Amino acid sequence: MNASALLALLLVGGIVAPPADAADDRRVTAVDALLRDYAGEVPGVSVLVMHEGRAVLRRSHGLADLEAATPASPGTRYRLASVSKQFTAATILRLAEEGLLQLDDPVRRWLPELPPATAPVTLHHLLAHASGLVDYEDLMDASPAQQVQDADVLALLAGADRLRFAPGTGYAYSNSGYVLLGLVAARASGQSFPEVLRTRLFAPLGMHGAVAWTADAAPVAARAWGYSLRHGRWQRTDQSPTSATLGDGGIYASIDELALWLAALDGDTLLADSSRQAMFAAHTTTPTGEDDVDAYGYGWRLHGGMQWHSGETIGFRNVVLRFPQQRLAVVVLSNRNAPAPYPLARAIAALWQASGPEAP
Repeated sequence: MNASALLALLLVGGIVAPPADAADDRRVTAVDALLRDYAGEVPGVSVLVMHEGRAVLRRSHGLADLEAATPASPGTRYRLASVSKQFTAATILRLAEEGLLQLDDPVRRWLPELPPATAPVTLHHLLAHASGLVDYEDLMDASPAQQVQDADVLALLAGADRLRFAPGTGYAYSNSGYVLLGLVAARASGQSFPEVLRTRLFAPLGMHGAVAWTADAAPVAARAWGYSLRHGRWQRTDQSPTSATLGDGGIYASIDELALWLAALDGDTLLADSSRQAMFAAHTTTPTGEDDVDAYGYGWRLHGGMQWHSGETIGFRNVVLRFPQQRLAVVVLSNRNAPAPYPLARAIAALWQASGPEAP
């Protein structure tokens, strides 16, 4: 099935696909009740539920742009923050399928600027947060004069000839590693990282408005702006010094585009079975120390039968949950600093996980 046909099937029926039964109808009503704090002239939210291969719910509340009073919609594009990491990981896996790189490549093969201490670090270590790299945020000036770019991150790490632990012997969530993966993807493909994403992932899936955005590119269409609640008022806080890096969190996308992405993960139209198995395998060998994270795959956290990832950046809070055995996925994207959407997404998922004809 091509991307246009898939999108038509996913989005049939407007905001919500026709309920399969009365239980689905009640679930939609229950979701609206859970979203009541996002209603009105406040920063908004967009929610997607996919069940058994179809988008059973697409809901948006609140505003994507307070100043312009633009309502949030299923087509609104939010900054995904660390939800972007699954796309960075998928790009590396695609390039490996093409033979342009290998997961056991030393990162210094592609980024020789890195210091000698990083010689044992492989792309696999970066993908699984098992590299031991220093956090680039800890190397930045306290008050940088301008936003940090990916090349700046490489320069910062080039000057830090040390690791937190021997690669493969521990786990430490690392934005540094995913920024480097974006740079590796660019060098291995001969394209910019936004272009690698467009040609390998977004265009084949029909995600034509999704983008890893840079300041010199065209404006993001249907963009949500980020806000924070300060002294009882919502204030625009869309960018921070670290909001310009790409591989660790720079993608903008809508729930409609994420529906296409999640559908692709159920089959081999984009990634080979071996790549998808690697993406969702438990690659960590030590406890993560993070709540509801038993292990880390490639761009995904693993917890029991759930695969998930959150994304937090100034003015945005997002989460994606995936329950492959139940053919269920939930996405919550919001353009506000609080609350954390993970409990909300779990509550929404529970509406479809409840069994029996009387499920709410």
